[in-house]
Amino acid sequence: MRIATYNVEWFNTLFGDDGRMLDDNGRSGRHGISRGEQLGALGHVFAAIDADAVMVIEAPDINRRRDGRAALEGFAARFGLRAREALAGYPNDTQQEIILLYDPDSLDADHAPLGPPTGSAGRDDAPRFDGTFRIDLDIDAKEDLVRWSKPPLEVALTTASGPMRLIGVHAKSKAPHGATGPEEMMAIAIANRRKQLAQCVWLRQRVEQHLEAGDRLAVLGDFNDGPGLDEYEELFGRSGVEIVLGRGQPRDMRLFDPHAARALQSRVSAQPTTARFFLPEIGQYLAALLDYIMVSPALRPMARRWRIWHPFDDRACWQDETLREALLVASDHFPVTLDLETG
Repeated sequence: MRIATYNVEWFNTLFGDDGRMLDDNGRSGRHGISRGEQLGALGHVFAAIDADAVMVIEAPDINRRRDGRAALEGFAARFGLRAREALAGYPNDTQQEIILLYDPDSLDADHAPLGPPTGSAGRDDAPRFDGTFRIDLDIDAKEDLVRWSKPPLEVALTTASGPMRLIGVHAKSKAPHGATGPEEMMAIAIANRRKQLAQCVWLRQRVEQHLEAGDRLAVLGDFNDGPGLDEYEELFGRSGVEIVLGRGQPRDMRLFDPHAARALQSRVSAQPTTARFFLPEIGQYLAALLDYIMVSPALRPMARRWRIWHPFDDRACWQDETLREALLVASDHFPVTLDLETG
C-alpha cells in the first residue's frame, strides 16, 4: 500500500466553477505555464506515483459554487488514476483545500474529526480543528486565540491490514507576505512563526491522543517548516516539525520521518528537500524540506520506503526525462510517498 502527500501549486485555477478541467492555453497559477501544460504534467505525476491514497494539499476550492471533490474525481477519471474518489473535511476560505484522493478498491476512507467543538472563547485541550485554540506561546501571561486557516483533515482508513488514521496538514506559512520594509518584514515573519508553532502545539496534542491509544497513525502534508529553516527559530527554541514529532519525548511518544531525522541530525550537511521556489530578486532557486509523512510507533514496523520524487535528487526521476520535466511543470513542491507492508 502506498500513501502520498503532494502540494499542488494553485490546483484551483485549473478548473471551472462546474468542475471541468480547463485544459487550454490560459494562464495557470504557475509562472509561464499554461493550464493545459500543468494539467498534463500533473496527470503524468499522479499516474507515476500510483498511490492508494494521496493527501492533496492546495486542492481545488470548495464553496457554494465550486466542489473541489468533483473536480479531483474528474481529474482522476481523465488520467485513469486508481486513486479516484475524493474525501474532504472542513472547507476553508483560502481556495486551497486539503482533500484525500483514494482508491476505493483498496481501502475505505471517512472524515473522522476528534476533539470537542469550541465557541469564540476557544479551548486549550486539543479542540476540534475547526475551532479555536487558546495558548500563551510567548509566556506574556496573555493567551492567544489561534485558528487554522486550513483545518487539518482527519481520516479514518479501513485497509486490508486493519484500521489506520491519517491527519492531512497545511500549516501556516511563515513568509512575510505584504511587508513593505525590513522592520515590518521581521514583525510579520515572527508573528507568522508564532501562529505556525501554535498550530503545531495544537496538532501535537491530537497526535498524543492517538499515540496513547496505540493507533496506527500517519501525519502528512506541508508544514511550511523544518529544522533550521529560518533565523527566527532560535527565538522559540525549536521548529514546529520538532514539536509534532515529539522530539525529546519517550520513544513510544514520538513520530518518525527519515527526512526530518536526517535534517535534525546535522544542519550543515546536505539536506533532503521537497520544494523549490524561484527568487526573482537574486535569480536563483531556494530549496526547502517542507513536506513530511510522519508515522507512529504502531505504524512504523509496516513502513518500507519513504521517497521524495525530486527531479534532480532521485535517480529514477532524473533518468526519466518525461517524468523529470512533468515534476518541474506540475508544482513547486514534489510528491512524498511511503510504501507500507500490508500483507
